[in-house]
Amino acid sequence: MNAATPTEIAREVLRIEAAALARFSEDMPADFDAAVARLLDVPGRVIVSGMGKSGHVANKIAATFASTGTPAQAVHPGEASHGDLGMITGQDAVILISNSGETRELADIIAHTRRFRIPLVAVTKRPASALAQQADFVLTLPDAPEACAVGMAPTTSTTCTMALGDALAVALMKQRGFERENFLAFHPGGTLGAQLLRVSAVMHRGDELPVVLPETPMGETLLEMTAKSFGVVAVLREGRVAGIITDGDLRRNLSGLMERRAGDVATADPRTIAPDALLSEALGEMNARKISSLFVTEDDGRLVGLVHIHDALRAGVA
Repeated sequence: MNAATPTEIAREVLRIEAAALARFSEDMPADFDAAVARLLDVPGRVIVSGMGKSGHVANKIAATFASTGTPAQAVHPGEASHGDLGMITGQDAVILISNSGETRELADIIAHTRRFRIPLVAVTKRPASALAQQADFVLTLPDAPEACAVGMAPTTSTTCTMALGDALAVALMKQRGFERENFLAFHPGGTLGAQLLRVSAVMHRGDELPVVLPETPMGETLLEMTAKSFGVVAVLREGRVAGIITDGDLRRNLSGLMERRAGDVATADPRTIAPDALLSEALGEMNARKISSLFVTEDDGRLVGLVHIHDALRAGVA
């Protein structure tokens, strides 16, 4: 019989793990809602711990919690036995991960939670295990086969644990009413932070804005466009954007241009954007309309800024 190709092996691994996740979603742990309610009520942090591969998963779960509004910290069980138990206070809750539920290295953390009445959530495949018997809440993993060739390396079990951590984090963030603005506060850097920036964070203001009045002669209008270097000028009436003049408008009105006024050349009712709109939305609008800038206005049309496509690119929105 021909040996399976790497791609065929990969498909089988994904099939096994996907089947376990599908089964997991249909048979959620009975304690899930109660565990979320208790974690939501914790005045301190959620401490997450596990040994080996479970420890790596614990680090990821703690990081996801922390970035979505649930203060959390991963603690290594070995270090906990040598002083780091002091990181776990009576204000905290603990999530311990052990596929077998019999991981010896977790014993000191378990004893610490029992001694100080710290809420303990167990994540394990075995509801009759020592860990599960000590826990206040048990989140049972599906009894599904590992996806490795010998059926022993943590694969399916770690995938399910990771997914369970995501489910807990999302449930908690929705219960907290955690919104985009909160997410931005925890993700100010990188592309993710840039995607959540508001137009008001990068827009040009005040004297930087190219503006004229409807009665401004086109000679002065051209000087304003040139001085401000955006290739566009806003025509204001009582502080509100009544129209804009772009390079394209100039080309379309070359005949007798210098004898005209700004109001005669401007395109009325131009597309604008609100200052609290996402910068990514502004970039999408500019790309869709094949323009390089948008004036920023309040609901009543009052001009407050201008955002240029280069501002979005410099901020990392691409």
